[in-house]
Amino acid sequence: MLLDDILVIDFSQFLSGPSAALRLADMGAQVIKIEKPGTGDICRQLYVSDVRIEGESTIFHAINRNKQSYVADLKQPADLEKIKQLLSGADVMMHNFRPGVMERIGLDYASVKEINPGIVYAELNGFGHEGPWKHLPGQDLLLQAASGLTWLSNNQQENPTPMGVAVVDIMAGTHLAQGVLAALLKKSVSGKGALVQVSMFESILDFQFEVLTCYYNDGRQLPVRSAVNNGHAYISAPYGIYKTSSGYMALAMGNILVLAELLGCAPLKQFTEPASWFNKRDEIKQILAGHLAGNTAAHWLGILEQADIWCAPVMDYDQLVKEEAYRLLQMEITVKTSNGLSVKTTRCPIRVDGKLLSSAKGAPLLGEDNEAIDRLFGLRD
Repeated sequence: MLLDDILVIDFSQFLSGPSAALRLADMGAQVIKIEKPGTGDICRQLYVSDVRIEGESTIFHAINRNKQSYVADLKQPADLEKIKQLLSGADVMMHNFRPGVMERIGLDYASVKEINPGIVYAELNGFGHEGPWKHLPGQDLLLQAASGLTWLSNNQQENPTPMGVAVVDIMAGTHLAQGVLAALLKKSVSGKGALVQVSMFESILDFQFEVLTCYYNDGRQLPVRSAVNNGHAYISAPYGIYKTSSGYMALAMGNILVLAELLGCAPLKQFTEPASWFNKRDEIKQILAGHLAGNTAAHWLGILEQADIWCAPVMDYDQLVKEEAYRLLQMEITVKTSNGLSVKTTRCPIRVDGKLLSSAKGAPLLGEDNEAIDRLFGLRD
């Protein structure tokens, strides 16, 4: 595996930090998840549905597979000493506490660097280490709201709308994993560790680089969502999702005059100037929406796909998993907990030399690896 012999000590909770640690584990790193006694990672009880696995949330099992759990009370000197012993031989340490927490515990970068000068110390927080927002909670919906992201989805007359996934958590975790991997590469050359810092706020701003760049260079004019079938604030018609007589379909960028011919939609032929495809996009989309409602998605897609028009059916999960294109990807994996319970989830999306990066090890029980880790690393009070 790519990261064999890399030891990661992970203090992070919820989704952002653990998603970064998961990716390192997928690549072969040994990830030891440090959890507090009794409750462990709060994500164990973070229910997003009524689906529970072994009394714990499905999210926890999805994002903490292939890791070990080590319980330690960091307020107790004996437990803290064991953690410091672990850190002395670690390659990476990760946490996503608010600014100041690790300083109070004595596990901030300066302190850990004294224990292990070559450590790659990775920290993730909500709004950064400076400014009036630095102590605000780094919660996904709150970051989506504060960053402007929610003004990009839904139609112009509708309320600001968040994305239906924890996009800020996952993007921040992705950026943290990237920073850790770059720091490990540097360490392999120079022997020196590094401090890697990511805030969720910066991650979600970078995620919007496309629209923010337009805003910065367009006299700071706010993006304006389409009033009809909005898909992107800065892209002309026909971009959006359209309802047909049976099902929905997506249309990306395209030539309106070509669409008029292919679809047999004469009213579209009046829009001969490409500039009008943006300036009059709501009018165009309204005409197009009315026309597409006259037949099924399958009918229209059969016409457009043959002409190499950028389009796609809009599928729910039940439809998606029946598709051959989906099945060939082998995205579903089954992992097992130490209790023998099987959990189906998604695999790492990365392939190396044509091979999938996957492991059958499920999420750990709280503290199930304490004894083995104490013995392996010779930890003592």
